[in-house]
Amino acid sequence: MKNSTAKPFIYAVLPRLWGNDSTTRIPGGSLSENGAGRLSRFTPEALAYIRSLGASHVWYIGLLEHATQTDYSAHGIRPDHPDTVKGVAGSPYAVKDYYDVDPDLAEQPAERMAELEALVERTHAAGLGFLMDFIPNHVARSYHSDVCPEGVEDLGAGDDPTLAFSLSNNFYYLPGTVLELPRQSPELPRYSEQPARATGNDCFSPSPSINDWYETIKLNYGVDYLGATGLHTEPIPSTWLKMRDILRYWAAKGVDGFRCDMAELVPEAFWGWCLPQLKAEFPRLLFIAEIYQPHRYASYLAAGFDYLYDKVGVYDRLIAIGRGEAAPEDFTAVRDAVGTLQPEMCYFMENHDEQRLASEQVFSSPRLGFLASAVSALSGTNPFLLYFGQELGEQGMDEEGFSGRDGRTSIFDYWSLDKLQRLEGGAYTGAGLTPEEQRLLSDYRILGALSSEAEIATGGYYGLPSTGVDKASVIAFVRYSSEKLYLILANFSEHPAEAFLPLSEDFFQAISWSEGTAFGAVDKLTGKVDYLALTPWAPLSFALEGYGLRLLELTPLPEALFR
Repeated sequence: MKNSTAKPFIYAVLPRLWGNDSTTRIPGGSLSENGAGRLSRFTPEALAYIRSLGASHVWYIGLLEHATQTDYSAHGIRPDHPDTVKGVAGSPYAVKDYYDVDPDLAEQPAERMAELEALVERTHAAGLGFLMDFIPNHVARSYHSDVCPEGVEDLGAGDDPTLAFSLSNNFYYLPGTVLELPRQSPELPRYSEQPARATGNDCFSPSPSINDWYETIKLNYGVDYLGATGLHTEPIPSTWLKMRDILRYWAAKGVDGFRCDMAELVPEAFWGWCLPQLKAEFPRLLFIAEIYQPHRYASYLAAGFDYLYDKVGVYDRLIAIGRGEAAPEDFTAVRDAVGTLQPEMCYFMENHDEQRLASEQVFSSPRLGFLASAVSALSGTNPFLLYFGQELGEQGMDEEGFSGRDGRTSIFDYWSLDKLQRLEGGAYTGAGLTPEEQRLLSDYRILGALSSEAEIATGGYYGLPSTGVDKASVIAFVRYSSEKLYLILANFSEHPAEAFLPLSEDFFQAISWSEGTAFGAVDKLTGKVDYLALTPWAPLSFALEGYGLRLLELTPLPEALFR
């Protein structure tokens, strides 16, 4: 957790796809046609595999009951109108019941909560923290909790829909209007909503477009948008109280933390009120905010978040470097642009919102994707997030249905992934993988193992500018402690490169090692052993393959060897 010296290494996974054995991949297929993964498939062996990647936490995406076109009325769940559901499976971010588990994920839907509680226990037994989504800004249009604890009032149950805004209302209303959805099923009666409610992306129109979050309704945290009277917090808004209690409910079940979806759409004041209360009661809790506005980073950290997404900094720059659209020499400046907040940034190179690194839309190369991931994961003491299948070079180039062939792994459709099936079929040993996939998996395991090394987890950082004709393709930096150093070099060109690294006086002052100190150098990827001395009068020189990576562990040699 945050107070530990361990660098958080998070494995993010969509349970709907994990362990799905079906090979029937029909675009837009139903649950009965394409199947779905189950919580039960996160066996001790599967969790040991995740742990072998260096993971300290698992973020299980899409655990909560959400709007779907699958009929679960036999289990007391109200059906959803198809016009309010994206895809057949439905978006995990259109939550229908904050107190319930997605029945798709259960072997026995009637036992879905017990199956989730068992997964919490298995995850902890594997030495992993359990993270889940908290979606605070919006809910499904069909929101209704049929299993909430006794005495809990449902979201919207006490609302006065004649009022556009009220602190007692959980939703925003557009009195006198009728909702007109952009997608309509001609064979079904129209979805009825009168008055219309504002959408999750702050669309205060009764006619949201196809590009709006039309399947969701925005929660009211006390901000009067239409009346333009700002934030109201006296008395405490009803939504604040209800959402705090939802977090408390899951924390009491052993959840170790929450990735908070679109946290920046919720007032900072709510977080500053809510998070300290939760942490006082559950000190272990970890809160990660999805946020894309650097000028708001400091205030969200002050409100109680442990870590924040870093997409507009390191992620965007590494993508641009890999595409040849930005200079590698600027990496350190981008990394350090957030100043003292850098240790609180959560780095990633893939997640459910982004296109796969190996997709045609990004790099078309798992090897280049690994290179960018290594730089991201090893360049700070901050967390790194690894998205399931990334370690296998998953391309996300299937045309699953709603999402289309967009380079992402669909969160809206019932589907299965061949690489995962072969991984599981080989008992997570790599036996079912191609040689290229096996190598990639092995390298990601090395990356994960290095992340727990003291120099990477808690040590210093020093960026090393490369000189020479190939400087436009090389990122180089050192991670260091008083015991040893790691030198990381990455060639973002498909062609071989020669890296020349001059070492300045500032470098030696930073690392606290004397000029001329000799080191044994072990390449953690190849096992090759070499020797080198760090001096200001002669630059270090390294030959790098196309898309090559050097992970050198530098251990000082005893002075007696040179007497």
